[in-house]
Amino acid sequence: MTEEFRHEADERRYAMYVDGELVSVLDYRENEDAIAFPHTYTVPKHRGHGYAAALVAHTIDVVEATTEKRVVPMCWFVGQWFDEHPERAGLLSRGVAD
Repeated sequence: MTEEFRHEADERRYAMYVDGELVSVLDYRENEDAIAFPHTYTVPKHRGHGYAAALVAHTIDVVEATTEKRVVPMCWFVGQWFDEHPERAGLLSRGVAD
């Protein structure tokens, strides 16, 4: 099984493919200081395999490594992912003055 993550900038999404087949997408919107994730979707026949969680983890790693943007988890799934990974909560307020 080959897993591949792609940043599909023209569609403003990150995507996960397994053996060349699209299995999950994570849409985003960004501005100067934040990147929001309004929607996560997994193709129904691929649900239950942890693909969306793997895609969110990959995407958050990319955002952390390549930007200074704070993350806005508009999608319930991304919010839940942060609840399950409190060690990454600093990304939610990164770059925001107190």
